[in-house]
Amino acid sequence: MMRDARGRPPGGRRADRRGPGTVRPDVLGLVGFASVVVIVASIGGLFATGSRSTYAELDLPDWAPPGWLFGPVWLVLYALIALAGWLAWRPGGFRGKGASFLLYGVQLVLNAAWTPLFFAAGAYEWALADIVLLWWAILATMLAFETHSRAAALLLLPYLVWVGYATALTATVQ
Repeated sequence: MMRDARGRPPGGRRADRRGPGTVRPDVLGLVGFASVVVIVASIGGLFATGSRSTYAELDLPDWAPPGWLFGPVWLVLYALIALAGWLAWRPGGFRGKGASFLLYGVQLVLNAAWTPLFFAAGAYEWALADIVLLWWAILATMLAFETHSRAAALLLLPYLVWVGYATALTATVQ
């Protein structure tokens, strides 16, 4: 194959030197972010046993969503959270992004903590404190991700809105 002065094939792109069956690093990164988010979702799922009956027994405001809505909403939100992390990571990996991914990790830990606090422990005041901190951590993560990927920051917007709604809902529970 002919190459230019930089060793690139015609068309300006380098030849792919990976062997057959080799997985691209960006695909592995996406799998990594998805795996971390699945772990966070699983923690919530472990402690959500009986949450539908607990939720149904709470004295909720008229604007509270039906219990069946939480599963589909969180499925979409967790996919967006993983995709946002991956998009922020893609340009250059973790290099120079320590603070951004520290914030990303903090919001994941706070996210994982809410369900055990609220449903398993019935510690509604602690759950409220957790979700308020979660909202701020999501906002901080969005601002940090903005410097790496505008799309990553915007993908977290539905998560921020839902957690804001959930914060108001959590505040009504006594």
